[in-house]
Amino acid sequence: MKSFKERWEIKHNWQLMFPIIGCIILVYSAYKLAKTITHSYNIVLTIITTALIFFILLKFFLFLFKKLENKWVVNQRWEMIRIFMVFAITGSSSVFVGRPIIKLLGITKENLNIVVYWFLYIIIGLIFYQILLVSFGWLFGHFKFFWEFEKKMLKRFGLKRFVE
Repeated sequence: MKSFKERWEIKHNWQLMFPIIGCIILVYSAYKLAKTITHSYNIVLTIITTALIFFILLKFFLFLFKKLENKWVVNQRWEMIRIFMVFAITGSSSVFVGRPIIKLLGITKENLNIVVYWFLYIIIGLIFYQILLVSFGWLFGHFKFFWEFEKKMLKRFGLKRFVE
């Protein structure tokens, strides 16, 4: 445990909450993917597939941490887990917020061309993603990081005048 705390620069026990929650989210994601892939009610096959997907996702995210460690300026390494959690929560939430808005506007696959439907769905999802990203960033204590990230993203979308 001591080497784990040193590796992630954890100085207080409450900071262990983020790696633990991150692992729980990763196990849940692996389980959902395994259920989708296997379409099986065989619990052993689902557990084995979940373990395999968890291992692959864990290696992938640890690789991302190494790549982004120098790019993202954070005080301690464990804060990167918190940032990844914000991205995950924001992505899921933008879908949950966007779906009722699409229905409220009367946009359905039946009354629009499928390409137009998905284009509008993605645009509405992106709008809510931008708002939720800064909001969840603030809730998780990284408002400055996500506000700077948001400004870069808006500039890439060609909306430079909204940033300044």
